[in-house]
Amino acid sequence: MEIRVPPLPESVSTATLLTWRKKAGETVVRDDVIVEIETDKVVLEIPAPASGVLKRIVKGDGETVAGDELIAELDTSQSATAATSSPATVAPPAPPAAPGKPVAASPAASPAARKLAAEKNVDTGSLTGSGRGGRITKADVQTAATPKTPSTAPPAPMVFDTASGRPEQRVPMSRIRARIAERLLESQRTTAALTTFNEVNMQPVMELRGRYKEQFEKEHGVKLGFMSFFVKATIAALKKIPVLNASIDGTDIVYHGYYDIGIAVSSPRGLVVPILRDADQLSIADIERDIADKAARARDGKLGIDELTGGTFTLTNGGVFGSLLSTPIINPPQSAILGMHKIEERPMAEKGQVVVRPMMYLALSYDHRLIDGRDAVLGLVAIKEELEDPARLLLDV
Repeated sequence: MEIRVPPLPESVSTATLLTWRKKAGETVVRDDVIVEIETDKVVLEIPAPASGVLKRIVKGDGETVAGDELIAELDTSQSATAATSSPATVAPPAPPAAPGKPVAASPAASPAARKLAAEKNVDTGSLTGSGRGGRITKADVQTAATPKTPSTAPPAPMVFDTASGRPEQRVPMSRIRARIAERLLESQRTTAALTTFNEVNMQPVMELRGRYKEQFEKEHGVKLGFMSFFVKATIAALKKIPVLNASIDGTDIVYHGYYDIGIAVSSPRGLVVPILRDADQLSIADIERDIADKAARARDGKLGIDELTGGTFTLTNGGVFGSLLSTPIINPPQSAILGMHKIEERPMAEKGQVVVRPMMYLALSYDHRLIDGRDAVLGLVAIKEELEDPARLLLDV
């Protein structure tokens, strides 16, 4: 049986074969991941189409491949032999419970959580579920499987440069990093980028979140963060200032009648922007759940290309890393992007009195070819007003 590269999207012409998880001559089981292929946007895990023996590897690690290209051959005639030659390992029976002592029930896990736990070799019995009624969710398993202290070791050893005699490290740029670089340069070349700033008092949102976060988590099985408030506030502003949700196509302006919001996520392989489709139709719980799921899969390199394609507006939060102020770069063909930053207590003047408030700087970068300064400023002020009076998000005013 031939193993080929899956069809690639029209925007992706080639990919890089990252790592073979199996070697030629090894037995593989159907649906086991046998090779990873990196495109410009995501890393694709290719499962074995059937059980058997990996007969021949045609393309090795690091080679460039195209869609539908042959990369290996699988001998399925040996699957039955391989299965009978390896005796099954039977787990020993659990010891009987002590007399009069109740047996602790294993926490319930969703089907997606059980599947991921099997892939990651995570014992669900040791987890505390964050879902409704203590149910273990996929995000719980992903959190348990994610290393708490990522390695900072360099990917290649330092070598001494013959000319300078000083240590240097040279590694090839990944396809994703090369694509990020290309997109950023494209944005700088093709947009008349300008940034306007404002600041928002986060106390109303923080008080609302503090009041309901425990009840929210029990009811919806997901933690209540800040990002859902920003998504809702942004959509409210985009509805008031539609040009912020528009894009340029040649000499035409395309006004989008939908709100596909991109959320910038940092992953080990670089920055990715998964999309919340029709975000205006999602509840706050839906938004938090979708963001948690996509962020977890982004860190694990499991996002699909379709989840990273499109988008009408992007949010990026440098505050999680401690950034106080920045000028985010527009994500073409979008025309605007909102930058969030660190919440920091600062003295503020209110009604003639100096008070300390948790403040956040907001930055809206926009394409001045399409968006005038007036619309950009009014849009950012609308976001600020929604956040400083979050009841507006519920009343749609």
